[in-house]
Amino acid sequence: MNPRATAHVDTFARDHLPPPGQWPELRFDLPELRYPDRLNCAAELLHGPPAGRPVFHTPDGPTWTYGALRSRVDRLAHLLTGDLGVVPGNRVLLRGPTTPWLAACWLAVLKAGAVAVTVLAQQRAHELRTICSIAEVRHALCDVRAVDDLAKAEITGLRVATYGGDSPDDLLNRPAPGTPYEAVPTAADDVALIAFTSGTTGRPKGCMHFHRDVLAIADTFSRHVLKPVPDDVFTGSPPLGFTFGLGGLVVFPLRAGASALLLEQAHPPQLLAAIAEHRVSVLFTAPTAYRAMLGEAAGHDLSSLRRCVSAGENLPAATWNAWHERTGLRIINGIGATELLHIFVSAADEHIRPGTTGVPVPGWDARVQDADGTPVPDGRPGLLAVRGPVGCRYLADPRQRDYVRDGWNITGDTYVREPDGYFRYVARADDMIISAGYNIAGPEVEDALLRHPDVVEAAVVGRPDAARGQVVVAYAVLREGAERDAGALRAFVKSELAPFKCPREIVFLESLPRTATGKLQRFRLRVPAGTGDEGG
Repeated sequence: MNPRATAHVDTFARDHLPPPGQWPELRFDLPELRYPDRLNCAAELLHGPPAGRPVFHTPDGPTWTYGALRSRVDRLAHLLTGDLGVVPGNRVLLRGPTTPWLAACWLAVLKAGAVAVTVLAQQRAHELRTICSIAEVRHALCDVRAVDDLAKAEITGLRVATYGGDSPDDLLNRPAPGTPYEAVPTAADDVALIAFTSGTTGRPKGCMHFHRDVLAIADTFSRHVLKPVPDDVFTGSPPLGFTFGLGGLVVFPLRAGASALLLEQAHPPQLLAAIAEHRVSVLFTAPTAYRAMLGEAAGHDLSSLRRCVSAGENLPAATWNAWHERTGLRIINGIGATELLHIFVSAADEHIRPGTTGVPVPGWDARVQDADGTPVPDGRPGLLAVRGPVGCRYLADPRQRDYVRDGWNITGDTYVREPDGYFRYVARADDMIISAGYNIAGPEVEDALLRHPDVVEAAVVGRPDAARGQVVVAYAVLREGAERDAGALRAFVKSELAPFKCPREIVFLESLPRTATGKLQRFRLRVPAGTGDEGG
């Protein structure tokens, strides 16, 4: 990394990268990963497809073409660097529901050489205040419908421009040059975006990713596993504030010259209807959504689907098998991380093995090691360690030393590598339950519960216990009309697993706590149970 090569006038992001000795080892083994020194990823993503090709669809509005997207991005970039005074390297907060305009703003920020900080529309004032403080954000582009909490945050010095409203000052109503905007010639290793982790276990961490990183996730997972074609139509539930959604709904389709259906509401019923109406071929969502769609899938035409991608949490084999039996489609499982931008272990087509995550994506290496960094034998659980063209670079955060060790990114997941090279998820390292000397993986017990025909959702956590250290507690959501019989459910689990893995307590709930993208929040269940029907 040559500091003199940066195109950033505001060098805050580069100045707050981790020290070089704390970086992971980066691998650029594939020819397509050898990028030029000067690279603006937005310009690369927008370049190529014919102007008349569709790029963004919405349920109600007109379809955007690549030509329209380019002109709108250029117009926004002119406004950013003109009216708003943004200079290369400034951090720009982006906030709003998943729409073509949010995607256009993201591309404009990057084309103008600034750093995109995309947040969730659901995040509240104190969360926004924390993010803006950590990243020293002074500019924001916000959907007019999502501006209230940003205003409540009262962030000193933050200049907010709204879009989608009727005001003359609205970003879309301001006069701007209609000429093409020449992309800022950023360095390949200039920071393009800062993605923040959820912060559920403490202060959120800002993950800094370069312009080359944005293309690398498309040139590894998308190119080699998804294998998209220009006629593909992508859609999914994750918002653009999550890198799972950013890749699946913007970066991957644009890199392939394909299109995406952007949904503001993407719950299972909306997804099923959208797939049928818009002939969606590539779907991105979480395991919970696939399971929720099973009951209604028969009433919708899913014949256009050819790729179903699952990430965000472990995909139970029971869910994979049920989806395959109902639709004939093989879900592509994968594990990714905000720190590494997108998916790095996966498998597709005949290489899929239900119950495993897959193998390292081309361009990536993975291994399983112990806490001291020594690789463990196949078949033995340990910590997943990965390295590839993208690596963890926290924004001025001492936790960098925990995530990167000896050049490897340590994801915090417990895995087993099978003798044939497939990686099988065991648990998040902090989700392992140790009870009376036994190591129990909560997801394994969840899988067993989900094999019961009455169980719709399940979550398993450990609860402190004076005698055993921890005991296994299960939370279950049953199908409508099913009897809440904890004893019968425990007996079923005992028939599926060793007795020591069986929950000592089962709590029935109407729903499980989840994030906006459907990711299970187990930490909210690690409190003494006091509701529901319990069985001992």
